[in-house]
Amino acid sequence: MQIAFQYAFERPAGSGRQLFRILPATIPGRQSVLDAAIRIDPDPVETREFVDFFGTRVIELVMPPGITELELILEADVRRVAHEIGLDISTPLARLAAEIAGHRGLDAASPHHFLVPTPRIPRIPAIAGFARKATAGAETAREALEKLGLALHAHMRFDAKATDVNTPPAEAFELRRGVCQDFAQIMLAGLRSLNIPAAYVGGYLRTLPPPGQPRLVGADASHAWVRAWCGADAGWIDYDPTNACFALGDHIDIGFGRDYDDVAPVTGMMRLDGAQTGTHSVDIEEAPVQTQSGPLSWTPLALAFAPKSRAAQTDDPLHEPG
Repeated sequence: MQIAFQYAFERPAGSGRQLFRILPATIPGRQSVLDAAIRIDPDPVETREFVDFFGTRVIELVMPPGITELELILEADVRRVAHEIGLDISTPLARLAAEIAGHRGLDAASPHHFLVPTPRIPRIPAIAGFARKATAGAETAREALEKLGLALHAHMRFDAKATDVNTPPAEAFELRRGVCQDFAQIMLAGLRSLNIPAAYVGGYLRTLPPPGQPRLVGADASHAWVRAWCGADAGWIDYDPTNACFALGDHIDIGFGRDYDDVAPVTGMMRLDGAQTGTHSVDIEEAPVQTQSGPLSWTPLALAFAPKSRAAQTDDPLHEPG
């Protein structure tokens, strides 16, 4: 896979510090990173890699003053294990609150982090009412998750021009249009109104061409979906409301959090005197399965600083196009 970010500044920029959450995650039994490298042009003054509270790998860059362009390209080999959704062993909705109360941990995967409102996803009565109606008759947490996802998919229309990265979920819900970020945050508001813990997941989606058509380079996308805690036995289950499906083999995880802000692909500050433009592209190509000798483990990236030829581009690197 290759992920490319390009920025152009109308006038030479001042120094800046940027955080990139773009690295595929390592998830035991589901996803592993076999190899990864970053290319940055121009060379940063400082680089650092760390892991945030929710386990997402973060690249921190300090850029020098005077630059007019910035390009960052990630190339990685990722093994993603496709799996079936299996039987529904999730907790009955009537018992879910008791199981949440009985969960004593407060680590990153604790359901307690994912029930309360956040600045981006407050309590929204209209979405809560929609969720109650959509999940009427659901007996288990997973059944409610799927029912809400299907209802939201039918209610909303994918429209990349209707919203931007800061559009509130209530507004996108009223418009009935948006991108994967909007679908995911609306669904989070609905699940939490039902007292189902739900996290925002950022990642990538491998797209498949229509039958008989060639695969287009750069046609894949940054993506977002939801992860719901469905009880002690079932644990966390991923669902993609944009595509009305459980997130299985074609979804590549970067990380998760309480809302978009916890896994935004690019955050930080840069001193500017003028306008800027930004583009990004995602290209994911399936490769033959290779045998891996020894256990897969997390290792820091080998950072290589060199110019790179530009890839196919899409607008607005901050808005999850999904």
